[in-house]
Amino acid sequence: MPDRDAVTVDTRKQFADGDVTRGRKLEGQWWGDGGAYVVTSFARAADSPVPHDGQVWFHDPERSTLTLKVRFGVNPTPDVDGAFDGPDNITVSPWGGLVLAEDGEGVQHLIGVSGSGETFPLARNEVDTNEFTGPVYSHDKRVLFANLQSPGTMFAITGPWRRQG
Repeated sequence: MPDRDAVTVDTRKQFADGDVTRGRKLEGQWWGDGGAYVVTSFARAADSPVPHDGQVWFHDPERSTLTLKVRFGVNPTPDVDGAFDGPDNITVSPWGGLVLAEDGEGVQHLIGVSGSGETFPLARNEVDTNEFTGPVYSHDKRVLFANLQSPGTMFAITGPWRRQG
């Protein structure tokens, strides 16, 4: 943000439409890596100059910055594996990167996100169409817990986990 205090120009007027993204609502958030990760839901052309299927932002309180880490493009075929949509709950992996619970249309996953923003599937819900929720690692970092929202099934996922390169 060139003039974040809006001394000379209103904040909303400091960027062109193609430089701005919006989300319909806040989803998950997690404190890690010295700041707060915040997940926003999707936006369409009527909502945002840059349509998307979700975003992950990082707020660094020491630097007073908010940085876009991941933007999920609009998924044209949500019933097919490949692109992801609808990031929701989030946790920071003790092995580097993030874990997101997908709450989009169609196929539901736990999504891994590398430090460079690359996404990959960690787990796929083969039980039903309910979303994954609440990913969190055990204190000893050996187990990733995640739930299916309904009927309230909890999974304990063991590694082997490894630090990302």
